[in-house]
Amino acid sequence: MPVISQRGVEIPSSPIRKLAPLANNAKARGIKVYHLNIGQPDLPTPESALEAVRKIDRQVLEYSPSQGFLSLRKKLAEYYSKYRIELSPDDIIVTSGGSEAVLFAFLSCLNPGDEIIIPEPAYANYMAFAVSAGAVIKTVPSSIETGFALPPVEKFEELITDRTKAVLICNPNNPTGYLYSRKEMNQIRDLVKKYDLYLFSDEVYREFIYTGSPYISACHLDGIEENVVLIDSVSKRYSECGIRIGALVTKNRAVRDAVMKFCQARLSPPLLGQIVAEASIEGTEEYSADVYEQYVERRKCLIDGLNKIPGVYSPIPMGAFYTVARIPVDDAEEFCKWCLTDFDYEGETIMMAPGSGFYATPGMGKDEVRIAYALNIEDLKRSVFILEKALEAYNNERK
Repeated sequence: MPVISQRGVEIPSSPIRKLAPLANNAKARGIKVYHLNIGQPDLPTPESALEAVRKIDRQVLEYSPSQGFLSLRKKLAEYYSKYRIELSPDDIIVTSGGSEAVLFAFLSCLNPGDEIIIPEPAYANYMAFAVSAGAVIKTVPSSIETGFALPPVEKFEELITDRTKAVLICNPNNPTGYLYSRKEMNQIRDLVKKYDLYLFSDEVYREFIYTGSPYISACHLDGIEENVVLIDSVSKRYSECGIRIGALVTKNRAVRDAVMKFCQARLSPPLLGQIVAEASIEGTEEYSADVYEQYVERRKCLIDGLNKIPGVYSPIPMGAFYTVARIPVDDAEEFCKWCLTDFDYEGETIMMAPGSGFYATPGMGKDEVRIAYALNIEDLKRSVFILEKALEAYNNERK
């Protein structure tokens, strides 16, 4: 019998979705599951986007240009300008979600065996895309005690070899909610410049910053314009995860030309998704302000609730809509499974993402979980209450 590839063996399971079969089984038993595991907003998609879907009157659903519609790329350029990121439409390539942008960036910039340095914990799918590209992830651990601040740059330099090709950051960060300061971004810039590295910067959560601190894009950093590859997506800011529209942005012509070859090989980004995305960009300022205020309230509700549970600690996330919390168990993944297989409170339970899945370093994050505050206030309050009951029951069973 043929065997699967080594790549298929090495690619990690998603900590966000790996427990989905257990959640489905719990639902089949009649248990309500609160999904704290995934950043799927429950907020409505902008009405302008939904109206654009209703008005689609095409006789043929044809391919679009491989780089995406020019009209969409023009609107994206105008959108970025609001954040002091000055681009031409040619600097923007529309992708099938931010995930494809990450994968195509890796495939275009890295050779098999090349190394990427990433602060951890990190978005788990980065590891999967690195395996797909044959790249090697090197991680610099951050600490929950410091709120997951950027580790000292010296720790990055200790990892640099002749195979080091890139640094990857997510700002604001998924899974921690940390926001890099101007000082930290300048340190990253200096490192990238000193060693002539690519800087992959995932900035899909720029709308969600809660501290009054400035958003510093990698595109704001002087002197490394040709090194920066920005990753973006409309999924989170417009509650449009299902349309799968993202963007890869760079002023590096050689990188764009390479990315375009991969884009042409997959033919085109989603036609209908581009129509929806384009309709979402203009005239949604009031929508965005309302969404922002709801996340401010949800963040406070979740973090206040978590930190009142005995033995639980969460830093206050500065952006995005996630937090990584430490919980009083030896193995958070086993606890997350148990919540779905052996526990319910009044017919309800919770699903969380085990923290260890966001680390490449073995043993790290074993007592941590990532929680998304993408649910409404009442559901978040109920989820925190159920988490407290679950921890009590789980630890009582093990005394």
